Amino acid sequence: MKRLSLEFSRLFREPFTWLILFLTLLSPAVGLFWYQPLSTDTSLSLYLANPALAGGTAGGILFGILTIYELDRPRRMEMESLMDAVVAPQTMALLRLLALMGAALIAAASAAVLWLPLCRLQVGSVFRWQDYVLACTLLMGASFPLAILAAAAAFQFTGRANLALSLFGLFAGLSLTVWSEHWQLCWLNPCLWALSDAFSNLRAFRSVAYMRLTWLAALLGLWLISWLGVRRYGLGFLRSLGLSCRPLFRPLLGFLLLLLAGGAYAAQPLVDHSNPDLTAMAFGELSRLQDISCLSRTVQAFPDTRHGSLTASASYEFENRSGQSRKAAFGLNPGYRVFSVLANGASVPFSVGDYQEYNEAMLEVTLPPDQEIDLVIRYGGFPRESRSLSAMQGSLEISSSYLCLANGDLAPRLMNVSSPGSIPAAVEIRLPSSMTVIPFGPSQAEILREHGDGTLTWRYESSGFGGILYAGDYIRRDIKADGVSIQLYYSRRSQGLMEEAGAEEAVRAVVDYCTEHYGPLSFGQEGTLKLVQSRIVGGGYAANGASLLDEGDFSAVHLEDGQRGGIPGEVMIHELVHQWWGLSCMFDSPEESSPWAAEGLTVYTTYRIVKELYGGEYARTHYIEQWEKEVLDYDLNFYVRRPEYLSGLPEDKQLEIANSLSYVRRYCQMPLKILKAQELVGGEEAMDRILRELFSREPDPAYPYLTYEDFLNACGLREEDLNS
Repeated sequence: MKRLSLEFSRLFREPFTWLILFLTLLSPAVGLFWYQPLSTDTSLSLYLANPALAGGTAGGILFGILTIYELDRPRRMEMESLMDAVVAPQTMALLRLLALMGAALIAAASAAVLWLPLCRLQVGSVFRWQDYVLACTLLMGASFPLAILAAAAAFQFTGRANLALSLFGLFAGLSLTVWSEHWQLCWLNPCLWALSDAFSNLRAFRSVAYMRLTWLAALLGLWLISWLGVRRYGLGFLRSLGLSCRPLFRPLLGFLLLLLAGGAYAAQPLVDHSNPDLTAMAFGELSRLQDISCLSRTVQAFPDTRHGSLTASASYEFENRSGQSRKAAFGLNPGYRVFSVLANGASVPFSVGDYQEYNEAMLEVTLPPDQEIDLVIRYGGFPRESRSLSAMQGSLEISSSYLCLANGDLAPRLMNVSSPGSIPAAVEIRLPSSMTVIPFGPSQAEILREHGDGTLTWRYESSGFGGILYAGDYIRRDIKADGVSIQLYYSRRSQGLMEEAGAEEAVRAVVDYCTEHYGPLSFGQEGTLKLVQSRIVGGGYAANGASLLDEGDFSAVHLEDGQRGGIPGEVMIHELVHQWWGLSCMFDSPEESSPWAAEGLTVYTTYRIVKELYGGEYARTHYIEQWEKEVLDYDLNFYVRRPEYLSGLPEDKQLEIANSLSYVRRYCQMPLKILKAQELVGGEEAMDRILRELFSREPDPAYPYLTYEDFLNACGLREEDLNS
């Protein structure tokens, strides 16, 4: 300990160490202005995750440089032989490593304390200590020891600072480029796409923690092997390694750590192994069992909100008219393990296949020849996310503030058995009393019983072989609009934001206007509609009686976006209009240069609603004049007039400029084109009739999207008419 204390004191007497510490403390600022890997605009993504990732990336590189600088000091100062005579080289290498680790710990803690006030100020009411501590630890602080181990191993293998710097730079560069989208390989900059403001982020942090621990084992094993080869007695690496390997447990420990890391990499429990071909339909092509019918199903689920896992049982009532044994196929989340399968109280053979598709594995169960079969499947585990979305983990969150279970995530989904009609289903789920259960559809959940441990059992009835269940710390607001009973669910953490944005008034205004002018939503025609705020997932979807509101569309940053409205309430209107233009009436992914997208009609409709609410002068000032100014600047843009020069810029600048130009085309240029079309077709009433016809048209199932050509044909115009 005395030697370690001396080495630690010596390290902090070096000016270069203080320079590295100073730059590390400043490095999170890079995430506010330049390095912003997260693609969403939630407050925690912008003001916590991006700075933490920038601090971890820059700080890791800085500490890697410091490590090589310090390990090369004896050779650089020509004191190597003298120091080796006083302290054994391996002992000195270990002391230097521990001192550097101590410095890294101080740097990470200091950066976390320094940036805390700014983060709290910027994040505001959605700040949570748990998110802050986990982000500073996993996204930033954990990069430093990994970088130190990697740099130290590189130096100890090569014995030369220039080669070690090259190897470390290559290793860091791979993480930042080639491996940046592979969640298990990006050791320096974790693959994270969003942090939720409204709900928990434990699933995303678990993914980062698993990656960090895997790399810690790998780099620790690599460092240990390199440490055994620390040069002594004037010998090279291999001969020094041979001397150090005589107690066999040393190299065995290093190789054991490498083996452990390899096993952790291969056996990761977070992402499935689904077929990467998204056009594959093997499960959909299973032959149907014509003489087997499913009459009903019941699910009892017990989520463990602390560990993010699920234990459940599902019961199915079958009618077997064949008089023979048959194999029923079910789709189940690949992370679940089937504990037992009972048919009429007796165990029956079952197997779970290795092939996975669309985040499901196939469970095959042998049904007995009995005519009436009561099948009970007990299963559970930690649900895995889809391989195709491994860079966007977090949607399968199971915590005390949020839960989403869909189809095979909730219960085995029948794949080759039909039913005489719509199969009745009943679901019971036990959750903390702070959570509200929301079936995604017309069903309503009710509290069945209360328990002494602070949990409630909820029950709801639905139909079909699958279904989606949301639960969380929700607030419900009941709204009446144009004869439709709307249930608006949003996170308790979003309450202040939603009230400031006038969510209830915005919902009422949008539903009244859009229903009157365009028609009712196809998924809310039964008189009731649930609008459910979800954890950020990158988009919304709808089903009969329910529609999803992605949290990202209602973040504080979005609600302050002037392009979507003059005040937060207007931005809320804009996002709700997407229920008509973009969700009920769908648009294909637009070409990069095309202004046609859901945003054009959404912005135009928002303008029309605001015009009714606040008057024509207000709407013209805050909408039309802004569009005209943006389009004028767009037309004068150098890269619009000379696009050939854009390709000569670095890729990141090309992307930044292209996104900016695309934004203007869709949010400003297209609404002006629609206004021009409105003028040419005879005014607002004529345009309303056209848009109503387009909205209520019968879409082609093979291509259900509304195209620019459809719009022009409905208006009786040519594209050139709107370009002038």
